[in-house]
Amino acid sequence: MKKLIFLLASALLFLTGQANAQFTVNGIVTDDSGQPLIGASVMVKGTANGTVTDVDGSFSITMPDSTYTLVINYTGFQSQEVKVKSSEKLQVTMSADMMQLEEVVVTGHGSRNKKADRAAIRIRGNSTLSGQAMSTVPYAPAKPYSENQPPFNTEDYDLIQENRFFEATQNPLSTFSIDVDAASYSNIRRFIQQQGQIPPKDAVRIEEMVNYFDYEYPQPQGEHPFEVITEISECPWQPQHRLVHIGLQGKKIATENLPASNLVFLIDVSGSMQDANKLPLVQASMKLLTDQLREQDRVAIVVYAGAAGLVLPPTSGKDKQKIKEAIDNLEAGGSTAGGAGIMLAYKTARENFVEGGNNRVILATDGDFID
Repeated sequence: MKKLIFLLASALLFLTGQANAQFTVNGIVTDDSGQPLIGASVMVKGTANGTVTDVDGSFSITMPDSTYTLVINYTGFQSQEVKVKSSEKLQVTMSADMMQLEEVVVTGHGSRNKKADRAAIRIRGNSTLSGQAMSTVPYAPAKPYSENQPPFNTEDYDLIQENRFFEATQNPLSTFSIDVDAASYSNIRRFIQQQGQIPPKDAVRIEEMVNYFDYEYPQPQGEHPFEVITEISECPWQPQHRLVHIGLQGKKIATENLPASNLVFLIDVSGSMQDANKLPLVQASMKLLTDQLREQDRVAIVVYAGAAGLVLPPTSGKDKQKIKEAIDNLEAGGSTAGGAGIMLAYKTARENFVEGGNNRVILATDGDFID
């Protein structure tokens, strides 16, 4: 009997030891250039166990044993799976995903505190910071700042108020917007796939999820520039109600027949834009756009941080190499004073206005904006 009790006790101690056995894995996640990726998702495959990388791209995660696989995700980069074989520190290098770059969703997570006493742009020549009489400005990027504080989350969403029902007999008219936004679908997918969490309710925008998909509507016929498509069906969750589907299809115009474009990019190059899914993502996306520019299209780049500067004067789309070089030379650092940048961007767009053309000022920022 004593022998049996001893064997049972030994087995219990063994099982307890196995249950308590844990395996800690440390590592660092970087991009192709060796820059750390901040806020990358690191998950133990097949479990809800996960963590995110810190300001140095480092992570530490506890696993049941060393037979598991880690799944690493980061916005704009190809997902990676790493089989853990030992307790040695992992070095994970991620490559940009060009497919994801075509539907960029830049959010404010992982932004850093800004150094107000450092300007990212040193302006030389006949120029002023207010955007008045600004000439072409050589761009001198600031050195990246460093700090010991962990990144803080600035990602936030406006409160969505549910629309109340109206009696159609009393309110027969309805209005709706015809602009097409689709970012919510990609953002929700990011929360689920890369962070393993339910998205905030105010990030879920039904109209943007519906607009994400291509419904292959027929092209407009005749002189009208758009076609209206309508459908009506029972509401699956409330059979006494009806759902009305209204689709608009604009006439597709061949690229060669599009009016000339006058595009001015206003880019935030302050310190908080250093993260790989911010300024580098903007740069990669802009280079994709550059490949589609025509000779009659013109693009200019205005940047702002501690000051504003014109880093690329209006340039023809045929000078793709010149445009891409200006894009590659952008670096982040400094504070965020966007007032002068806005003034200079609109001044540049106004001076190069194309009558009947596509005139746009396009702002790229992580949202941490001060005057």
